[in-house]
Amino acid sequence: MVQSEKEHSEWMDLALAEARSALDTEDVPIGAVVIGPDGGVLGSGRNQREELGDPTAHAEVVAIRRAADRLRELARIGGGTGDGWRLADCTLVVTLEPCAMCAGAVVLARIPRVVFGAWDEKAGAAGSVFDVLRERRLNHWVEVYGGVREEECGALLRDFFATHRSRL
Repeated sequence: MVQSEKEHSEWMDLALAEARSALDTEDVPIGAVVIGPDGGVLGSGRNQREELGDPTAHAEVVAIRRAADRLRELARIGGGTGDGWRLADCTLVVTLEPCAMCAGAVVLARIPRVVFGAWDEKAGAAGSVFDVLRERRLNHWVEVYGGVREEECGALLRDFFATHRSRL
């Protein structure tokens, strides 16, 4: 699948919409979508740690789980192939650089491409603090496209934390 910067920006619209919906549950506004080989959305997610009380309910993990469920459903009804957990030829689009847990999930799901918005200088695992996605000692490597609509993605997070801190 050949992708363009325009597609990355358009897909980021979808991830940003997911991020904004996290505000309804007072979760950190991070959103993610898994784009299938045909360019359609296979799964989407937003941070739900506060809502679910689940420390693993990061946007990326939620989106990956939903995409895998969708692939299994397609295989069951005869419209797809594979086992559902290998998200080969998919693209994960997320508003913030994945953390180590989410980067590990990307590697284990065999997602070949990650597009993200804002860099995470404190916990990023796609080049900022760690580079799990391109770690050559692992069995799967990922193409990384960082900084897509970085200012917009970063502003959403900065505004959230400024508001959150003012309430404390």
